[in-house]
Amino acid sequence: MKVRLMHPDRDFDLAAPGLRDAQALTEDLELEMLLGAMAGENPFVLHVSRQALLSGLGCAADAILYRQDVLKDCLKNPAVVRELYGLAVEAVARKKERWLGIFSRFPDGILHEALALLRLFVGALRTLKAVADAQADRFESAGFKALFAMLRKEFSPEYFAHIQDHVAALRFDDGVLLSAELGQASEGVHYVLRRARHKGPHWLKRLLGLGPDAYTFRIHERDEAGARILSDIRERGINLVANALAQSTDHILSFFQVLRTELAFYVGCLNLSDRLAAMGAPICFPRPEAAGTHNRRFRGLYDVCLVLTLGRRAVGNDLDADGKGLVVITGANRGGKSTFLRAVGLAQLMMQAGMFVGAESFAAELCAGLFTHYKREEDATMRRGKLDEELARMSELVDTIAPHSMLLFNESFASTNEREGSEIARQIVGALLERRVTVYFVTHLYDFARSLFDRRIEQALFLRAERLDDGTRTFRLVEGGPLETSYGEDLYARIFAVGTETRGAEAS
Repeated sequence: MKVRLMHPDRDFDLAAPGLRDAQALTEDLELEMLLGAMAGENPFVLHVSRQALLSGLGCAADAILYRQDVLKDCLKNPAVVRELYGLAVEAVARKKERWLGIFSRFPDGILHEALALLRLFVGALRTLKAVADAQADRFESAGFKALFAMLRKEFSPEYFAHIQDHVAALRFDDGVLLSAELGQASEGVHYVLRRARHKGPHWLKRLLGLGPDAYTFRIHERDEAGARILSDIRERGINLVANALAQSTDHILSFFQVLRTELAFYVGCLNLSDRLAAMGAPICFPRPEAAGTHNRRFRGLYDVCLVLTLGRRAVGNDLDADGKGLVVITGANRGGKSTFLRAVGLAQLMMQAGMFVGAESFAAELCAGLFTHYKREEDATMRRGKLDEELARMSELVDTIAPHSMLLFNESFASTNEREGSEIARQIVGALLERRVTVYFVTHLYDFARSLFDRRIEQALFLRAERLDDGTRTFRLVEGGPLETSYGEDLYARIFAVGTETRGAEAS
């Protein structure tokens, strides 16, 4: 029994190793805010969502489109999906409450608990199949169609009747029928459990006192040793059946666990969709393109985490960066540069996990890896300076990063002087482009940005945070080269609370 709602050819591996730089990526892109919206108050959904989001960079385009189709079905049928998830959660939870026999070394105890668990699972499977049969026509994705077809095939009425017969037989209401052979020293060997063909003597024989046509003997009620021997014989006879039944229940349990895991991801997506819809924030299903094309274009892209923080819709940005392997972003402080960078990183992660993204439309190349290099606070231990710390992190990234990856820089190498920081940035960016790594670089290093702009690099695109003449930030990014001014008058006005009228007069 396979679920396969996350991959067309395998189940989702919740225990797969995570990204080496997952902590930095989580911090720089503020993933905890996104994951919290997906999870709500459910720690398991949080765990699955984090694993799916951070492992999606290894997904191929067909797997991404496969998940998108499943998610579209989920968005059209949220109540059904949540019901299926609830059934899986309940089945796994009841197992935890009930399953004690696995810790027993006695076959009788294992058999007893396995029977109880099987009866529980059969009830859950009946309900699951009933929901699937009633709702299957409302789902169109290959993932859900395959799941429902499997449920119809595996759990037919004949299957449930067969299970019911086995459960009744394994209660041993008429005793245990065994066969055995004599081994050395007349010891019993090769015990085999047999199905009884006849229930016992006819009622008339019992009335007349006529017993069965077989040799019988009885153990005296005070014969403790004999009782132990008979119990041991019974345990040997049912041992194989007990183990087989325990393995069967484990198989069914595994199915419910995988179903719970894979549906948890889609429940997380539903939770996030509900949150964004309540704020009027648009979502779309992105189109993944081949790695190495340096293609990226979108309309109305916004930072999902910012929307979740503000509780309202945020300003979106448009971009057409097809064929551009380097995007340099400059402009005034508080103009939306870092927010834009985070929006690009979040959209890339969400796309490659098979999710929707926060935009009106979005298409981008697939990346082999996503990395960030953001400025950090001063080292509290004072063991090394900020520039040393930045270079050390850069060295670790260089050892890890592969071709067709994406690296997001935010104010990197600004901890030294302008000339030195610009030269370091130029050399690193040049090496990364040769390595076929896509680079997005937010910077205030004018010398660095200007030198690249003046070289008219074909694969470079330059964006600038828009600032109106009166100093107003629109939080939109427009194409344009770097400006030498740092808008110091804006800082002066903010600190000394100078009005916009005064700033306008001074500027003129």
